[in-house]
Amino acid sequence: MNATTARDKILSAVVMAERVVGKKESLPVLSCILLETAQNRLLVRSTNLEAGIQVVVPADVQEEGIIAIPASIFSQTLRSLMGDKVQLQLEAGNLRIKSRGSSTLIKAVPHTEFPVVTDTTDHKDRMRVSRTLFLQGLQSVSYAASSSMIRPELGSVYVSFAEGTLTTVATDSFRLAEKVIQKAAEDGEVEVLIPLKHVTELVHVLEKIDDEQVFLGARESQLVISTDMLEFVSRIVDASFPNYKEIIPKKYTTEATIVRGDLLDALRKARVFSGTEQRVGLHLYPKKKVFDITAQSAQIGEMSDSVDAALEGEDIDIHFHIGYVADCLPHVEADSVLMGFSGPGRPLVMRGTNDTSFTYLVMPLNR
Repeated sequence: MNATTARDKILSAVVMAERVVGKKESLPVLSCILLETAQNRLLVRSTNLEAGIQVVVPADVQEEGIIAIPASIFSQTLRSLMGDKVQLQLEAGNLRIKSRGSSTLIKAVPHTEFPVVTDTTDHKDRMRVSRTLFLQGLQSVSYAASSSMIRPELGSVYVSFAEGTLTTVATDSFRLAEKVIQKAAEDGEVEVLIPLKHVTELVHVLEKIDDEQVFLGARESQLVISTDMLEFVSRIVDASFPNYKEIIPKKYTTEATIVRGDLLDALRKARVFSGTEQRVGLHLYPKKKVFDITAQSAQIGEMSDSVDAALEGEDIDIHFHIGYVADCLPHVEADSVLMGFSGPGRPLVMRGTNDTSFTYLVMPLNR
């Protein structure tokens, strides 16, 4: 191997690949990045056996070769370089890295056991998807998924493409977020459950690339996202997502419309006083035109703030986990939020005013 490439290009590729490397000590090669040169291209690969990535970096290749090196050491080395160009050379089975006044030798790991991580399916067999809208769909709901895979369907994000419409949903059984985006893809149908940890990696990849569109395909147990210069492969969950439509209330006993910024400010203050329980009280009295937000902690103190809101319906006093209420607000695109209460012990539904694309449901805390 003997190749020269731009430092910023290979560093960007390595940063993406480093997030996917495995942590299993029983197979050291999984903690490595595989570098392969061919036809004026440098291929950067990594995998943790459940997800994998390949990034193509343009390079001036003098001699072809392949090598596996520890991801963290390679990443730190590239970050420390000052030159615009990086030369990579195979030297006695190890990797020599040269760049303006710097020379580093990294010991290699035998690459023969490195798993195959890419899918060679042609783009024509995949669906063309808007990168920015796909990214928006994932970011709008992923925080609502469970961090545990005890119930795999709850530790995943449900992704559906049908007739150009993207639907993403996530729930941990205490709250649920749904985002529906029109004209996010060409015609075609895909329905998958992506594990949350792979959604996090995929979001990072989609943020890093500049392509307006990506290609998406699902077959057997894998989801493949690709561009001409990148391919990301993720395991998908073989389970059924809950029939969440049934739990979303159709009618509300109390409704409030509040400026999103005002609600955020009040919840930010309430979080300080909510203590370890993170409990916030919402007290709505429509006839008196009162909407109070309260929080208290034996160690810190208590607060009670009134917020301006348009109210209608019945009086209600109800408590929630403050994070569960606040988490959705950055993803509400409207200036004001419609809060629909369906009674004590029943879920709260939050949406942006005049925005039917995003729905958020949160269950109250027990008394």
